[in-house]
Amino acid sequence: MIAVFAILVFSVYLIFFFPLEPKAKKVEEKSPKYTAQMKKLWQIAQTAMKERKPFRAEKALLTILKFDEKNAAAYNRLGILYAKGQKYDEAVECFEIAQSLDNNPASIHNVGLIYLETGAYEKAAMAFSQAIELEGDVPTRYIALAKAEEKMGNTKKAIEALENAYELDPKVSTLRQILAIYEAAGDTEAATAMAARIEEQIIRDNEAKKRRVALEKRRTLARNNKTVAAKRTGASVKRSGLVETRAKKPAQKIIKTHVGRKRV
Repeated sequence: MIAVFAILVFSVYLIFFFPLEPKAKKVEEKSPKYTAQMKKLWQIAQTAMKERKPFRAEKALLTILKFDEKNAAAYNRLGILYAKGQKYDEAVECFEIAQSLDNNPASIHNVGLIYLETGAYEKAAMAFSQAIELEGDVPTRYIALAKAEEKMGNTKKAIEALENAYELDPKVSTLRQILAIYEAAGDTEAATAMAARIEEQIIRDNEAKKRRVALEKRRTLARNNKTVAAKRTGASVKRSGLVETRAKKPAQKIIKTHVGRKRV
């Protein structure tokens, strides 16, 4: 009996305090004036950053955050701005806030770059690894991780990270970084093998470049041929029109002559 009563009480509680249809959250619509102002502030911030005017950019970004304190993109931009000005504590704070608002791998990667710059290599490696877990198809994430691991003396992990970066984007520069690690470690055999691998990659890159150039030439030639053919077709049509016009003129004269002549 007590159990039935408890269930009844709980049911009443659910009905009154937890309705079946939850109330829809009101979405505050932004006015056109607000949207225009925010757009203008973003333009000011971006232009100022391009023109290397940090104070103007900072002012615009802080104004954006004054009106929209949960704008992760603004915190990211502000963090980049502070990092360029070597204000590393402020930069890390901005990136961490951006990350808390939007779990974006770019924010975590940026934090890792600050840690790398300030010599906190272990924290940098952790940040880069976390960014890779969220977005593992960006070569720069692995290259940054390799730098942190190399600074900590983890040669094997650094090479592994660079190999992952190379697999995603096969660049000679990545192989040269691996070669530099082998040379620094005094591993002559591995360095020799890597040097040969670099030569092979250079040959492949040159062949690929030749194919691209040849393909571009063929495309250009095809476009030029189409243009010439179109011009010839246009000229042909124009000439045929002139012939038809000339052929019609005598007939028109004859018609006028006969029409104007009086019949006897």
